[in-house]
Amino acid sequence: MFDVDVVMDRNQLIMITVIAYWYLRRRAEARIERIRDNNSILTGHTYTQELLRGSSTQCQELMRLSRDAYVLLCNHFKENNWLQSSNHISAEEKMAMFLTIIGHNERFRMVKRRFQHSTRTIHLCFHEVLNGMMEFAREVVRPTSFDGTLSMSERVRKLKEIFPGAIGALDGTLIHAVVPLNQQARYRGRGRGDCYQNVLAMCDFNMIFTYVWAGWEGIAHDARVLREVAFDPNSRFPFPPPNKYYLCDAAYPNTRGFLTPYRNTRYWLADFRRRRPVTKQEKFNHAHAQLRNVIERAYGVMKARFPILKQMAPYPYSKQIEVVVACFAIHNFIRRCNIQDQLFMEYDENAMFTAEEEHGGGIEEDIVEVQWGSSQDNGYMANLRDQIATRLFSNA
Repeated sequence: MFDVDVVMDRNQLIMITVIAYWYLRRRAEARIERIRDNNSILTGHTYTQELLRGSSTQCQELMRLSRDAYVLLCNHFKENNWLQSSNHISAEEKMAMFLTIIGHNERFRMVKRRFQHSTRTIHLCFHEVLNGMMEFAREVVRPTSFDGTLSMSERVRKLKEIFPGAIGALDGTLIHAVVPLNQQARYRGRGRGDCYQNVLAMCDFNMIFTYVWAGWEGIAHDARVLREVAFDPNSRFPFPPPNKYYLCDAAYPNTRGFLTPYRNTRYWLADFRRRRPVTKQEKFNHAHAQLRNVIERAYGVMKARFPILKQMAPYPYSKQIEVVVACFAIHNFIRRCNIQDQLFMEYDENAMFTAEEEHGGGIEEDIVEVQWGSSQDNGYMANLRDQIATRLFSNA
C-alpha cells in the first residue's frame, strides 16, 4: 500500500520546486532584459559630462538654460545640501534629468533612454530634486527692495516716473492641470475644455517674481484668489508700504496698494496699435498697460522655457503645484544671476508682448465685482489715479 501522505508531500515538493525554478528563471530573464534595455554607449554620466564641457548652446537647447547657469545651479544645491551625489549618480546628472523633464515635458520612460537608468531611478531623482526646489524657492522667490532701485531699461525707467509709487505688477495666470474626473468641473477655467490651476504671482520691473501662490482651481476669479491669499495668515502676502502699490488689471479692486486702470476704456496694448490714446483715461490706461506688461513678459519667458506648464504631466496634484513653484524659482535664479539668456533677451526686446488670450480680450469682459478695503482706501486710489491721468493729459 502507498502512504498517501508521503505521495502528497512528494508531489507538493515537486510543485514547489517547479514554481521556484520558474520564478527564478523569470527574474533572471527580466534582469537580463533590463540590462539589455539600457545598453547605449553614451551613459547618463558621460552625457552629463558632455553637457558640462560642451557649448552653452547645447545646454540651452537640451536643458533650457545656459551652461553657466546650470553649473551655478548645481553648485548652489550642493552647497546648501539640497542635492548630493549618490554612489552611481552625480548631483549634476540628477539636475540634468530634472531640467530635461520640465524643459521638454518628457516622461520618465523617455528620460531613462537618455540617461540609461531605470524608470524607478529617474522617478527617485526627479522627486529628490523637486524636494530641494521647494527650499530653493523660499530663497529666490521673495520681495525685492521697495525702493525701486533695480536695473531697468530706459523705457521702463521713463514709465516708472509716471507711476513713482509702483513697486511691481500683479496678475494671475492659468497653468494646465491634470485632476481626477470628479473634480474637473472646478478646474475648467473660463469655459475651456482643459483643466487649469490659477496661479497668482507678482514681479518687479526686472521680470523677477517676488511672490507666487499656486494651486487654486481654474474656475476661481483672479480677484477672489487675491482676496483669499492676501488675508490668509499662512500665505505671507507682501502688502506694499502705505505709499506704494502694485499695478493690476481691471479684474482686481482699485484699493490702497493696488492700482487698476479705468474700466469701460481701452486698455490692452493691441487696442492702441491702430489708434493712439485720446482722452486722459485712455492715456492713463495706455501708460499703465505698458508698465504692467512686465508681468506678461515674465510669464511669457517662463512658459516658453518650461513647456510642462502648458501640458502638465499626470503627477499627483500636490506635485503639480510644486513643479510650478520650481519653474518660478529657476526663472528667478537665472535672472538674479544676471547671466545672458536668450529667452530673456527676446522678451526684453519684445516690449509689446501681450497674453490677452488668457484674459478674454476686453477689459470689461469676464469681470466679477469683488470689493474689499474701506471706502477711504478705495477713494484714495481713485484720486491717485485721477491725478496721474490729469498730469499725463496736461503734459501731452
